[in-house]
Amino acid sequence: MLRRWSHPLPDLDLTLRGWLTPPTGKPVIHFLHGNGFCGRTYEPMLRRLAEDFDLWLSDVQGHGDSDSGVRFLGWNRNAGLALEAFTAHRQAFGEVPMFAVGHSFGGVLTALLLARQGQPFQRAVLLDPVLFSRGMALSMVLVNLLRIGEFVPLARATLRRRRHWPDRAAAFQSLRGRGAYRGWRDEALRAFVDHALRESDGGGVELKCRPETEARIFSSGPRRLWRSLGQIRIPTLIAFGTDTMPFVKQSALRAAAANARIQIRQVAGGHCFMQEDPECAATLIKDFLLDRGAAG
Repeated sequence: MLRRWSHPLPDLDLTLRGWLTPPTGKPVIHFLHGNGFCGRTYEPMLRRLAEDFDLWLSDVQGHGDSDSGVRFLGWNRNAGLALEAFTAHRQAFGEVPMFAVGHSFGGVLTALLLARQGQPFQRAVLLDPVLFSRGMALSMVLVNLLRIGEFVPLARATLRRRRHWPDRAAAFQSLRGRGAYRGWRDEALRAFVDHALRESDGGGVELKCRPETEARIFSSGPRRLWRSLGQIRIPTLIAFGTDTMPFVKQSALRAAAANARIQIRQVAGGHCFMQEDPECAATLIKDFLLDRGAAG
């Protein structure tokens, strides 16, 4: 049974929200989702993780039930705000081991917060994190300086995506087997439809994360990413799919070569391999976080 949490940020005129399992004394996983998703999109995997862990699911600004605010605050600031919200509530879990897991955009945010001094996590798993190469990161800086984000191909495609459906059943049928959702288990797609869509004021259902927000993220990037990766001081696993974007594998290899604390593992599937095979993804995470020796 999941409970809601909220963390107001009055100075920013927004509130972050998410979900947690009632504390039971088990180790805790802090989880951050990918761009355009929300924490509960991953329920098939998270349900399996909840057998061994308590869960803290954080919806990033403009995603899930969190407010959008006036403008997107950037990757680094959102990483810090996610950690701030968790820090404000973590005492409810007591003195238990704490771990961090993130997917894609959320995997990068997790890497950024792992580099912060005093971060509370003992081990971490980054699921297909979009670790931009230095060249890609420089390109994103130029894109932002020149304000030409609308010309980034992925951002342009996002702005054209459908955002409204007559009902959830229609959304499920429309998305099933298409685009980013190709290969997803039905239970994973239902979790997206159930939790990443909301009732629309004009009738029907719509995306909780506006395509404009998703596009803004796609046309921006984190600051000092590679410095942060070098500053990680806890055992961290980067798991990437066999069919993911080529730069993800290349960057994972480079990160592991530069920091002995980082391990890598390739698994079957695409960028959202955990939605394609939730059982295997959950086992991978459990083995590494609990140091069972199977994921090295």
